[in-house]
Amino acid sequence: MKAWEEYQRFGDLLKDIRKEGRITLRDFCQAAGADPGNISKMERGLTAPPKSQTVIERYAKALGVEEGSEPWNLFLDLAATGHGQIPPDLMEDEQLVKMLPVFFRTLRGTKPTEEELRALADKIRKG
Repeated sequence: MKAWEEYQRFGDLLKDIRKEGRITLRDFCQAAGADPGNISKMERGLTAPPKSQTVIERYAKALGVEEGSEPWNLFLDLAATGHGQIPPDLMEDEQLVKMLPVFFRTLRGTKPTEEELRALADKIRKG
């Protein structure tokens, strides 16, 4: 299995966790209440991850992923970013949401103010 930070797609992570746990596709689908054809397509990158947080969490639990663990968070993060969204738990952090425009400008190469950079750095350090 790859290192956690190497995963880019939700389907790859789902498949690797499933295989690492020696869970067949059919057994996973039965435990998760999912359609084997859809999960197979998802694992191959042909369909996007589910949008529903409840479904994503159900999949993680069916794989035996411990809630709050690094794989759990990555599972939720890749599902959200697979739809071009920011993970819901991060969107609940009001201070972080206020700093997103600074972050976006920085990514685009537009220079934010020194005050904005300090505030963003402080937010990142505090986690």
